[in-house]
Amino acid sequence: MSYDQVKQASKTIIGIKQAVKAMYAGQVSALFVAVDADKWVTDPAILLAKEIGVPVYYVDSRKELGKACGIHVGAAVVAITAM
Repeated sequence: MSYDQVKQASKTIIGIKQAVKAMYAGQVSALFVAVDADKWVTDPAILLAKEIGVPVYYVDSRKELGKACGIHVGAAVVAITAM
């Protein structure tokens, strides 16, 4: 998976707390995780995604993931909504 899929998504959810909340609500179709983010930050979201069957895709850079979302800071986790 590439950053292009994040760029082309109609709606993204940026950040751990929001992504986890959206997964509990059943709104997430894919989860993108930056491998350069701290594991203690990303692991809860990854475990939940695997538990409920949401595909997890890994990207190289928090900075590039943030840029793909149109923000000027890094993003450890980005969720794509199923809507």
